[in-house]
Amino acid sequence: MRKLLQIALQNRKHRILLGITIAAMLLLTIASYFEFLALGIITQKGPDFFEVFAPIVDGKLQTASEITYEQLQLRWSQIDAGHTGVITKPEVLSYISQLNGHGGIVDKIIGGVGKVMPFTNTVWGLAILLIFAAVFKAVTLFSHRYATRLVAIRVSQDLRQKYFEHIQSLPMSFFQKYNMGSLSSRAVGDAAQIAESINACLVNYLQTPFTALSTLTLCFFTSWQLSLIIFFGFPLIIFPIVFLTKRVKRISKQLQQNQERFASVLIDFLGGVQTVKVFAMEDFSLKKYREQNERMAVLEQKSARYDLSTSPIVHVIGMGFLATALLYGLYVLQMSMTEVFVYCGLLYMFYMPIKKFAEENAHIQRGIAAAERMFEVLELRPQIQDNDGAEELAGFEHEIEFDNVWFRYQDAWVIKGLSFNVKKGQTVAIVGPTGAGKSTIVQLLPRLYDVEKGEIRIDGKPITTMTQKSLRDQIAFIPQKPFLFLDTVAGNISYGRDYTPQQIHEAACKAHADEFISQLPEGYATELSETGKNLSGGQQQRLAIARALVKNAPILVMDEATSSLDNVSEHHIKTAIHQLHGQVTQIIIAHRLSTIEHADKIIFLEKGEKVSEGTKEELLKSCVGFKNMWNLMHITPEMDMDRDKEFQGV
Repeated sequence: MRKLLQIALQNRKHRILLGITIAAMLLLTIASYFEFLALGIITQKGPDFFEVFAPIVDGKLQTASEITYEQLQLRWSQIDAGHTGVITKPEVLSYISQLNGHGGIVDKIIGGVGKVMPFTNTVWGLAILLIFAAVFKAVTLFSHRYATRLVAIRVSQDLRQKYFEHIQSLPMSFFQKYNMGSLSSRAVGDAAQIAESINACLVNYLQTPFTALSTLTLCFFTSWQLSLIIFFGFPLIIFPIVFLTKRVKRISKQLQQNQERFASVLIDFLGGVQTVKVFAMEDFSLKKYREQNERMAVLEQKSARYDLSTSPIVHVIGMGFLATALLYGLYVLQMSMTEVFVYCGLLYMFYMPIKKFAEENAHIQRGIAAAERMFEVLELRPQIQDNDGAEELAGFEHEIEFDNVWFRYQDAWVIKGLSFNVKKGQTVAIVGPTGAGKSTIVQLLPRLYDVEKGEIRIDGKPITTMTQKSLRDQIAFIPQKPFLFLDTVAGNISYGRDYTPQQIHEAACKAHADEFISQLPEGYATELSETGKNLSGGQQQRLAIARALVKNAPILVMDEATSSLDNVSEHHIKTAIHQLHGQVTQIIIAHRLSTIEHADKIIFLEKGEKVSEGTKEELLKSCVGFKNMWNLMHITPEMDMDRDKEFQGV
């Protein structure tokens, strides 16, 4: 509950909207009272003849089926105290009210309204009063519902925005822990559920107490005897609400967790649909989907059972006490029909918020569960933050240094005591077998992760003393698996930066992407499909290379950038890399050693440790691992057959 209030009150605009909502709630309650009063005025035709002139026993009017002339004269004289020869309806109502001893507050209020608004004594006057009451109720009802809906919309909007801003600041380890289905469901489903539960909180903890207390006060003024019924009925309503509330919250948590798994199964299928179809594993995917779908249906059924149980229980109890109040007031306390009608209306207004409390409480419990899940992410502190007094890195002038760097994923060390340097303008290649830690190195440089021990320096300064943004602005990165957005070709290359069409075109030409872009239906204005799936793998990679080149950063990092390219495209990229030699500092990770033949320096890694460092010629002489990789790359089919024959002793 505290988290829900924190969300609702954290923004000044939200607080203003909440104030408007509370005012609309109060007016709506007043409008409901006025509506019942108007209906009471319409139903008040005056007491029955036999009721007015009935005999009195023990100070109470009795019911009678016949009246004598003497009884009529006696009662007339009692009512017409001024001996005017005329008795009025207000005089009769006042007499009966005093005689019955319950104060007749309703009759007094209606009588007072009749004096202030004499037109209510006519049919047209009553119609106008009822229409006014209905319009007043309609306006306040719309204002209340629109204000609460507006609060929900604004809170949900701000929550989604805050959530997205926050997860952008979290390290890569966070995204390895949570899957896409979980993160996306929290951004969309949980934010909406929280907003809905805030509305329910406004109703349950503001409108319901105000309506219940004010209505109870009016009920006591109307008839304290009948109001005692409420004290017997109230516990019978509260107990089932408390009982069901705990179960609703528990089921809500289970349901939301299952929704995450359900979304993850669906996302996995959509992302890997080609693999599913190639392996003909549709039945396997369907089985996983069906299991999660059935599990979610079971939880939804439990949730529905608890949600829908509260309303019938409260309704039965409430209507039982409403009927009791009606019968007791009419036939035991001898209250007038108008008073009983208005009292029952007030009693209905008292029980309705309690009944709605039970219904809205289910929304609140789901919202609390959603808030706990969302705050599980929002309360995570970014592990990688700019230090106090962090400086802006304005440029790259001298060298990059890795000094005795250690790093681990969980408990496994993947980089062990690594030291090397890269001079400005150099092309340095990092090679080694799979799992040697090559990609980890280029993720440590822009501080996607922080080193465990040791230090990385640029121009003699540790990268931890620099702001993350300024550091990453100096680095252009080409990933092994390119990601393209749902945007135009030009939009994917510029990626939110204000580059001119000429700069975009030049970068595409350097990446040898212009040759296929020019053949697209609308050239650089062509809209790409989701993740660029209307392009080949090589075309996607070349767009990613163009995106890095247009940035014109002094440091260029390429992580298996040519892995999806054919031989011709790879040759073009090799040429582009060679042309950039001396202009930018290049750090290249490659399995295809042909792309790094002209590197100034090659670092060979095994199991996270530097085995050897030098030029290609030096490593071919001194590093067995590199020499084996180089020889394997240059084996021709004929040489491979000869080697197999030799191995088999043929």
